[in-house]
Amino acid sequence: MQIKKILWPTDLSGNAEQALPLVESLSKLYSADIHVLYVIEELARHEPWYGEFDNAHINKILEWEKEKAGERLDRICDQYLKGCPLYIKETAIGDPAEEILAFARKQKIDMVVMSSRGRKSRFDFGSVAEKMVKHSPVPVTIVPYVQS
Repeated sequence: MQIKKILWPTDLSGNAEQALPLVESLSKLYSADIHVLYVIEELARHEPWYGEFDNAHINKILEWEKEKAGERLDRICDQYLKGCPLYIKETAIGDPAEEILAFARKQKIDMVVMSSRGRKSRFDFGSVAEKMVKHSPVPVTIVPYVQS
């Protein structure tokens, strides 16, 4: 098996960053590209909020989050992934697990490396990580969450 594309899906939390040392190490070992993916959860999936938002307001919120996520991804990549051959930052909107799976298929990712839980998980094994292990078309390496 050749590993040329590694996907690190992130929710931009400290928990997700725990996978970065392994991502960087594997990238150097295999001279692999790192694809960094942040998924913005679609606001329409949530319960109605107080008052009604129109589509323009929702789009404005999504654009703001996409801009802030891009800035955070730039900082993370500059801080942690400087020594890697190539890293590509992407964002998507939708259900995190579904978007990560679709991205892995579309980009022909060879391996996914992610933390066992993100910022929302209170359990040992997050729902997104569990879905990835169960449904991914490629190997998924889960880095255990270590509380500091």
